Amino acid sequence: MTTPHVLVVEDSALMAGAMRVLLEETGHRVTTAETVAGAVSAARADPPDVILLDVTLGGEDGMEVLDRLAREHALPRVSVAITGHDDRAVHRRCRDAGCRDVLVKPIAAMELPKQIRTWLAEG
Repeated sequence: MTTPHVLVVEDSALMAGAMRVLLEETGHRVTTAETVAGAVSAARADPPDVILLDVTLGGEDGMEVLDRLAREHALPRVSVAITGHDDRAVHRRCRDAGCRDVLVKPIAAMELPKQIRTWLAEG
């Protein structure tokens, strides 16, 4: 089995760094990006198995990453939104954009590696 590649798209360097450490320590290969353009570029250069995508990236709409990748037929196997807004409309929008799941901050970081394995096993 190959090492799962996770693209973490998060504009908080502290959060992205913590997720990188946790995921690398649990056997994942991790790439991070802070912007929509950076995420699209990273996904093109090294297609991820999973994208963990912050819905709000500074002044940008994180869902634009999925829109751009979909137009290029380059979506990862699993897309998961991360948001600070536990709101039905946000959840619906993320699901409509193709997200498998929506995690609300603060996320249960220690559960994340197990969730990633489950999402990948489900296909």
